[in-house]
Amino acid sequence: MISMFDYELLDAELLADIVSVSKATLLKWEKSGKLQPIFNAIGKKQYRLSQLSDFPEIKKMSASNWALESQTAPHRPYSSIELFAGAGGLAIGLEKAGCNAVALNELDKHACNTLKINRPNWNIIEGDIRTLDFTAFNGVDFVSGGFPCQAFSYAGQQLGFEDTRGTLFFEFARVLKETQPKVFMAENVRGLLEHDGGKTLAVILSVIADLGYTLSVPPTVLKAIFYQVPQKRERLILIGVRNDLVKYATFSWPAPYQRIFTLRDALKAGALYPDDVPVSVGQAYPKNKKVILDYVPQGGYWRDLPDNLQREYMQGSYFLTGGKTGMARRLSWDAPSLTLTCSPAQKQTERCHPEETRPLTVREYARIQTFPDDWQFAGPITSQYKQIGNAVPVNLAWAVGRSVIRLLNSIEENLNQTLHFSTCNQPSTVPKSKPLKEQSTLFEFAD
Repeated sequence: MISMFDYELLDAELLADIVSVSKATLLKWEKSGKLQPIFNAIGKKQYRLSQLSDFPEIKKMSASNWALESQTAPHRPYSSIELFAGAGGLAIGLEKAGCNAVALNELDKHACNTLKINRPNWNIIEGDIRTLDFTAFNGVDFVSGGFPCQAFSYAGQQLGFEDTRGTLFFEFARVLKETQPKVFMAENVRGLLEHDGGKTLAVILSVIADLGYTLSVPPTVLKAIFYQVPQKRERLILIGVRNDLVKYATFSWPAPYQRIFTLRDALKAGALYPDDVPVSVGQAYPKNKKVILDYVPQGGYWRDLPDNLQREYMQGSYFLTGGKTGMARRLSWDAPSLTLTCSPAQKQTERCHPEETRPLTVREYARIQTFPDDWQFAGPITSQYKQIGNAVPVNLAWAVGRSVIRLLNSIEENLNQTLHFSTCNQPSTVPKSKPLKEQSTLFEFAD
């Protein structure tokens, strides 16, 4: 297996992404002597891996347990419900990890058709979650979902369960209340951490506590690039355990993979996919826009255009402050893709192919989100882009799913040991003359 440590040099942009700092910080480190850059034949700045060994992120990648964690298997089939299922990115990853979905809820008809086409055996519940009752699934092992983030009203409120009524988080919380799963996972955008000055997350954490759940770890932002995803995408993850099971639970985040995958890995045959990306439908640029984007180099954006074209393309935005680095942006083969949006041709968040002057196709979008090539998307092309852009990357879901399976396994193991110890230390009611082999050695797991 090839890891990033089989290569001597690391690009500056990729190092900044790995250690979560800006390029300006890298420059400060260079001036202080912490980093010593070198430049390749075309003037691209790089760093030698041998001088990066003290960075915690690099250490974790070099000593990764990814291969061992990939062998994670459930002790038994764990039942799960997924809410706001979308096109199935999270569902595929959780299925691969070992979850057994008993129900998936989604409102969008095209996304539901995507799920039905690819997994006709799944129980797809199409409809508005606000009209659905989940009490029939009481006792399920695991509930997951990425609820849309909405602002709450705080004036004079106690930040409890009822205070969230009217939001989709309330519906997520209601399902937890109705089903009482052992474990839940909620995922959202990174921005939820700071949404409304942190008040939104405070409400969510308060409600989780009111419902009788404890977070196994603080809310954590995971970077998809560490988990076999060739994309700079971040997701906020919350893992909760029912209070009566907390003492039996052990949780750890997934180990990072040993290398970072790039756009080349996504679209070309290699370690991530056995073949080049399949040909598929895709959007096209208007002629006048294509003429301008033809001037943007690989990895470049509007600042790389001649000044007259900058003014023509940016118009009034030309005079505003801020980098606006997503505008007229062409991707690079040798870096992970920027975060995919619901459309590859939006002016503010351009995602242009690295060589051809066109937006990414549907299958290129799907590859970057690590969907399998045989996963088909239903609906018009605009809906397909939206479904893919809104999805949790499959490989990120798989990595987190393995951590969830290990968490559920730990609960099963420790609870079983406790029950076994308790039973063994109770006074025996078995007559002395009764053969030992006839005694029951089966113990029910508590909910």
